[in-house]
Amino acid sequence: MRKNMLKEKIRNGESAIGTFVKLTDPAVPELLALAGFDFFVLDTEHVAVDREQLSNIVRAADAAGITPIVRVRENQQVEILQNLDLGYAGVQVPNVDTPEQARNLVSYVKYTPLGVRGLSPSVRACDYGTCGVQEYIDTANANTMIVSHCESKTCVENLDEVLKVDGIDVIFIGPMDLSQSYGVPGKTTDPEVKAAIDTITAKTLAAGKAVGTTAASAEAAKALMAKGVQYILLSSDEGIIVKWGKETISRIRG
Repeated sequence: MRKNMLKEKIRNGESAIGTFVKLTDPAVPELLALAGFDFFVLDTEHVAVDREQLSNIVRAADAAGITPIVRVRENQQVEILQNLDLGYAGVQVPNVDTPEQARNLVSYVKYTPLGVRGLSPSVRACDYGTCGVQEYIDTANANTMIVSHCESKTCVENLDEVLKVDGIDVIFIGPMDLSQSYGVPGKTTDPEVKAAIDTITAKTLAAGKAVGTTAASAEAAKALMAKGVQYILLSSDEGIIVKWGKETISRIRG
């Protein structure tokens, strides 16, 4: 199992820059690595991705030296197991609103004695059965990253207890879903939503865990880093392509 450079970076107090990936071409991780991104999050919650595509994308990421995280569809044991067995360095999980759901998430990711993840050494994550089983278990338990979404009013209300759950590396703030939960869909700068984001950030940092969220620009990313946010996702790959493309065309035509 490869060393999780993203987890190490965050553990060392550094910020990391990534992006959501909603395209299934294995060239995308290569291009992101060449652009200097630290990691990406393959989004299977909002995009249909089959197992062959999942495998090819993580292979490309490993070859390019960029850390691959997968956003799973739901906090479900087999869903998480199958993605991690392919060799993804961690899972990003939506709708984790209660301490019980947070404990379940950790247990689905970790092998015994820390969790209940099903063990099959023949999978890609264990080099198709060629790794030492106990060494693999120990490495996976220490190395695999858990990113838990806080994107609802319920999660904000339960956050103190969620943060007590051992094993979660990053609390990820989903501004869009959070705005919807507060009854103002898409209005991420609404005062109540902003207050909720500030609360999540402050409580998470005080608990010694990393904070993650999205940024629409380099300036926004810098501002987040100044606040102590370590896990930053720029606009999705399609959004980056459109934005950069528009800026380039504008410069050419201007």
